[in-house]
Amino acid sequence: MKAVHFGAGNIGRGFVGLLLHDAGYEVVFADVAEELITQLAAADSYAVHEVGENPAVRTVNNFRALNSTTQEAELIAEIATADIVTTAVGPHILKFLAAVIARGIAAREAGLAALQVMACENAINATDILAQEVASRPEAAGGALEGRAVFANTAVDRIVPNQEPGQGLDVTVETFYEWVIDRTAFAGAAPEIPGATFVDDLSPYIERKLFTVNTGHASAAYFGFEAGLEKISEAMADQDVAEDVRAVLEETKQLLVSKHGFSNDEQEAYVQKILVRFSNPYLPDTVNRVGRAPLRKLSRHERFIGPAAELAERGVVPEALLGAIAAALRFNDPADAEATELAGILAAAGPADATARITGLEPAHPLFNAVSTLVEERQAELAQTPA
Repeated sequence: MKAVHFGAGNIGRGFVGLLLHDAGYEVVFADVAEELITQLAAADSYAVHEVGENPAVRTVNNFRALNSTTQEAELIAEIATADIVTTAVGPHILKFLAAVIARGIAAREAGLAALQVMACENAINATDILAQEVASRPEAAGGALEGRAVFANTAVDRIVPNQEPGQGLDVTVETFYEWVIDRTAFAGAAPEIPGATFVDDLSPYIERKLFTVNTGHASAAYFGFEAGLEKISEAMADQDVAEDVRAVLEETKQLLVSKHGFSNDEQEAYVQKILVRFSNPYLPDTVNRVGRAPLRKLSRHERFIGPAAELAERGVVPEALLGAIAAALRFNDPADAEATELAGILAAAGPADATARITGLEPAHPLFNAVSTLVEERQAELAQTPA
C-alpha cells in the first residue's frame, strides 16, 4: 500500500506520516522545501518523540520524498499508483496542490480502485475545499475524473510545537492525538488506519475540536501574551490565565452541548483532557507561535467569532469569549505578518469598518456591537502609545 502525503513538516512527519506508516503504508512525502526533501531522501528513518503521559519514541521508515516543484512528473506518477493522498500544508495552500493531484488522478489506469483523498488541516471541511479545486482543473472537465477518486473530510488534533534546534528530521509531539474521518465518503471501502476513528457524521467532531482545542489553545496564547509569559505551559500555570481559559471553554461547552447533543459530562471530560494537554511542561510551545496569524483566528467562522456569534444568536452574551477576542486584538508580535496587518487595520479604519474587516460580522449581527466596542477600545490604546 502507498500513500502520498503533501507537507513534510513537523505535523506531516510527526502525526499523519506516522499513522500512515503504522497502518502499513509506504509514505511518499511531497514538499517544496528542497533542504527538507533532500534530508528525507537521504534518510532511512526518523524518530517521533511522544512526550507527556506514557512517553515513547516511535521510529518511522519505509518512506521516500519528492520535491513537488521540481519533480512534478515523478509526483504525478506516484499519485497515479497510490492508494491514499493526504495533506498537512495549511488550508490556504490546498489550491496550489489541486493541479498536480488532478493530473495524478487523470493518469490512473482504468479499473484501479478510487484514490482516497483526505486533507488533514485545521479547517472545517478542508477536503471539500481541495475537492472543489481539483474539480475546477481542466483534467476534470466533463466529469473525466468521476469515480477515480473519493474525497473524505477529516478532523485532526495533535499538538506539535516548534522543535528544538539540532533535531534534524526527528519530531517531538504530545502523546495525545485524534484523527476522525468521515466514513460515508468511502461507500463501504474505507481504508484501514488503526490510529484513526471513522464516523458517519463528522461535523460535531470538527466543531468540538475547533471550539475546544483551537479556541482554548489560542486563548491561552493571547492571555499568556498579555501576562508577559513565554510558554503555553507557563501561561496555564498562571492562575488568572488558567481561569480565563477555563471560562472560555465553559462557554464553548455550553454551545457544543446544546448544538450537537454531547452530554455535559462527556464534554466536561473532554475539556479537562484538553486543559491537561495545554499544561504539558514537556511541550516547549510558545505563546507567540500559538498566537500567530490573529486575523485568521479572528475570522468569521474560526475559533473565537464562530462560537461567540452562535452564542449571541441564541441570546447568550459570551463574556469570556469577548475577553479572549480583546486579548487577540492586543497581540502585537512584530515578527508575525498578520499581527502587523491587524495593527494596520486598527490604525486605518473606524471601529465599525475595522470590526467588519477583521471578523466578517455584519453590522446587524447581535455580536457586532460588543466586538466593535472592543475594537474601539484597542484603537484608543494604540492612539495613546508613543510612536
